[in-house]
Amino acid sequence: MAVHWVHLAFLFLSVASSTAAASGACSSASFSSNRVYAACSDLPRLSSSLHWSYDAATSLLSLAFVAPPPKPEGWVAWAINPTADGMVGSQALIAFHQPDGKMGVRTYNITSYESIAASPIEYETSDLAAEYSGGVVRMFGKMKLPAGTTVVKQVWQVGSTVVSGVPQAHDFQSANLQSKGTVDLVKGAVAVSGGSSSTTRNKNVHGVINAVSWGILLPIGAIFARYLKTFKSADPAWFYLHVACQIIGYGVGVGGWATGLNLGSKSKGIQYTTHRNIGMTLFSLATLQVFALFVRPNKDHKYRFYWNIYHHLVGYTVIVLGIVNVFKGLQILSVDDKYRVGYIITICILGGIALLLEVVTWIIVLKRKSDNSTKPCDRSSSTGVPLAV
Repeated sequence: MAVHWVHLAFLFLSVASSTAAASGACSSASFSSNRVYAACSDLPRLSSSLHWSYDAATSLLSLAFVAPPPKPEGWVAWAINPTADGMVGSQALIAFHQPDGKMGVRTYNITSYESIAASPIEYETSDLAAEYSGGVVRMFGKMKLPAGTTVVKQVWQVGSTVVSGVPQAHDFQSANLQSKGTVDLVKGAVAVSGGSSSTTRNKNVHGVINAVSWGILLPIGAIFARYLKTFKSADPAWFYLHVACQIIGYGVGVGGWATGLNLGSKSKGIQYTTHRNIGMTLFSLATLQVFALFVRPNKDHKYRFYWNIYHHLVGYTVIVLGIVNVFKGLQILSVDDKYRVGYIITICILGGIALLLEVVTWIIVLKRKSDNSTKPCDRSSSTGVPLAV
């Protein structure tokens, strides 16, 4: 009998602990003005929580959203998206310090990430209010939803800057991009989008391909062309090594460029303008460089000098843009520092090799000039004997 009671006690404690874990810290939260909500959920990203009560008969949603902005002067947002699962298209409530210094809430129909402006939303709102204390914003409000609504797609977000009463763009870190999911208003269940594993894989593939092609192979090809041709024994091997590196690098880079376009088409509203513009410029210049090989004049042609200027100028521009864009991509992917440090070490090694070869080749060139300037000129006498002058 004692064992039986022990088992019952253990079962009771297990159920109680599971219930407590499910409700989380949000269940202990209290709000001003005697605001009380029937359900709550600790959201897994941005250290936020959602509290709500829903009257299915009248489709009236009463909510409180709690989150810490990155900076005291920042903003927090909670939204319902009736058409998609991201921020674009969402009907948002955004809380921040108004121009008069007081906390307030405004409504926004989010149509893009470029700029936003306060505007009416699809849902009738009332009792909008916000508080800021202890580094946390508590936003309150009521929404009149369409009749029969039981599940909504939610999006939540935080930002660090408000300029002239306009919330500025938020970070594009993993937590920011994955702060979305669904809320079953009746059952009190919250499901959170974890991000597509295939999308994450494609992003990683895109990063690796571009780092190897634009960021490593093209610089190596340039090193072959600039330094190996100084050594007579390396001719014409340096040319074939140079062409092989550049063609392979370009081919692989085209694959990385294509994956970037594919990722962009699947990320409506999310734009990495600088990274994209550099990528487009890089691809265009590299394509011109490849096609320029087919119109390369012979060494003794009068236009070969100008072709060489073009080839070197465009080539070095492509290499610089490629390295810069690799770092931009690493920043966007928010990779571990070890990967960023690894690429920096790789570039430093290539730079060190280039510097060493620069010194060696200059020594060789200067020595050859010195030898040519001191070499005796051969003349022939009438008897055919060479005379030293």
